[in-house]
Amino acid sequence: MTLNELGPRICIMGPSNSGKSTLAEAIAKARGLQVVHLDQLRHLPHSDWVPRPPAEFAALHDTAISGDRWVMDGNYSRLLRQRLRRATGLILLDVPTTTSLYRYVRRCWFERDRRGGLEGGRDSVKWDMIRHITIATRANRTRYRTLFDDITLPKIQIASPAALTAFYRANGLRR
Repeated sequence: MTLNELGPRICIMGPSNSGKSTLAEAIAKARGLQVVHLDQLRHLPHSDWVPRPPAEFAALHDTAISGDRWVMDGNYSRLLRQRLRRATGLILLDVPTTTSLYRYVRRCWFERDRRGGLEGGRDSVKWDMIRHITIATRANRTRYRTLFDDITLPKIQIASPAALTAFYRANGLRR
């Protein structure tokens, strides 16, 4: 399966800190798609990841998926069904937990203007997030793999940092 076969509306899912936002930005730039970071829709700008009210997030989400050409990164399973009904393709990132932890710490300590971050926000290491990456992600991985197997859309699963690098190269994408 190639990137072009995924069509003009691509969902990117995967564990926290797996590279979804960076990949979404690279695809958007290469294919002329609008990039939508669900974290930015879900959380208030200029905050420390304060969630928007659920109805406000759903309205922003529904407006975003109504477009004709987008690449959207994030999971938010409560709104996943309607997002997948509009999508033309899916990419599932499934990098190891150690990779996600490393990227999380690196992002918090060294990356001030990260892709997909909140406007005016700044990431900091939080025990809740470390716990989420190390514990909750295990159940989420199983759920995402089952979902991936059941989806009939064109789809690509990328299961390691090396496979992700190869995907970037094969599709002429730049980080």
